[in-house]
Amino acid sequence: MIHSPHTHAQAVRFDAVTRRFGDIEVLHGVTFEVQGGTIHALLGENGAGKSTLMKVLGGYHAPTSGAVWLGDERLELRGSRDAEARGIVLIHQEFNLAEDLTVAQNIYLGHELGGAFLDDAAMRRGASEVLSRLGVGLDPDVRVRDLAVPMKQLVEIARALSRQARVLIMDEPTAALTPHETDTLFALMRRLQGDGVTILYISHKLGEVKAVTDRVTVLRDGHVVMTADTADLSTAQMANAMVGRELEAMFPPQEPPGTEELLHVEGLDVPGWAHDVGFTLRRGEVLGFAGLVGAGRTESIEGLLGLRPHRVRTVRVRGRPVRLRSPADGVRAGVVYLSEDRAGKGLHVTLGLKQNLTLMTLEHYARPLLDTRAEDSALRRAVQTFGIRAGRLDVPAGSLSGGNQQKLALAKILEVQPEVVILDEPTRGVDVGAKRDIYALVGDLARQGRGVIVISSELPELLGLCHRLIVMHEGHVVGDLGTAGLTEQDVIQYATGLQGRGHRVPA
Repeated sequence: MIHSPHTHAQAVRFDAVTRRFGDIEVLHGVTFEVQGGTIHALLGENGAGKSTLMKVLGGYHAPTSGAVWLGDERLELRGSRDAEARGIVLIHQEFNLAEDLTVAQNIYLGHELGGAFLDDAAMRRGASEVLSRLGVGLDPDVRVRDLAVPMKQLVEIARALSRQARVLIMDEPTAALTPHETDTLFALMRRLQGDGVTILYISHKLGEVKAVTDRVTVLRDGHVVMTADTADLSTAQMANAMVGRELEAMFPPQEPPGTEELLHVEGLDVPGWAHDVGFTLRRGEVLGFAGLVGAGRTESIEGLLGLRPHRVRTVRVRGRPVRLRSPADGVRAGVVYLSEDRAGKGLHVTLGLKQNLTLMTLEHYARPLLDTRAEDSALRRAVQTFGIRAGRLDVPAGSLSGGNQQKLALAKILEVQPEVVILDEPTRGVDVGAKRDIYALVGDLARQGRGVIVISSELPELLGLCHRLIVMHEGHVVGDLGTAGLTEQDVIQYATGLQGRGHRVPA
């Protein structure tokens, strides 16, 4: 049901908007209206043009042709600050934070209080107030570089709220949030809507779209293919409109794993994060790591690979004891890791696709001079194998959509032909079609006899993809659970500490 528009709310209208980048037209005559004071979802596969259209509204890009209207005003924006002056604020999908500044300084960056002499105390108070609206007890003096990914996402949202937005654009705001944090955000969105804020909401989590939005517009390849009331659409209809075809089953069929141990870990401690963590990964197995944010899942893996200070009693790869003091040691042992922060740690976004793909295997292409033809061939194979969509192959990795960046990052780590593949939030910010592609890839890796570890905050993903789950709570392994017959409610019991530490359900 569409909420009644607020009296002072501003409608947004896109009138035949096109946008070109050189010879490539990304948006093709986009026309639709967002009613004032509503929450309007914008859906589409990665590369459909959603983020480009929102950057046009947010003042980052000017339309090549056509017009954008805010109420009765035709917008002629000179940049994002001009848009913000009109109350249009964009929360980016990829973090746009200054890592060396504090939370408070980031929230007020570009809008500092106090004139020539900064009023740090006022900014700390203001930051605390806006964070409390989000239900986040975060110290405003903490430096952003010391925050986990979910906390960085909440700082991005807090910064947008501090701008007193009339039109708020949210690009994948819940991608790194827990269910509780998501519910808090949704409650805040509804309060903002009641105050007359118009919200454009981009998400690949269709259940959330169904729960929180009033209307939906679907883009495909830069064209509008549907605008409808959310209440009139099922999530399956949304997904099919996005991809232009009936989607097959999301998760690949599972084959039983082998008995050979590929990775065995005992007594892993990461100070402040994880205590006495142990697990075994078998050949052909997909092993999930579940738990709430702060449970120590990512930190355990980062410690295992030498990215954090740690102690460990035993690590064996294919039965042989190893010491993993760095990710490079992991690669030599046949273990690779894809970080949840693909733009910050997974890829060099300013380098080209080819340079990113071959970075970990340069010795194969330099004999001794770099064989660029061989690199070109490797890139063409990766584009075909992983379904990477790019208008051209000689562009920076940062120019790809989120899902295609993720596919490139996966291709990069698999270039080394690892035995053990560790994926941290592999589908964060990825559309429904790309998710299915990544799930199929994980299934293929398992069928090839490799072992895959998946860390994810999405319980349906873990239950659909994995043979077994390691559940963590407050730094401890509290469950080693076979997924057959397992429900989300069962996992939550362990993740919240309601089931005892060390309890095991046979795989």
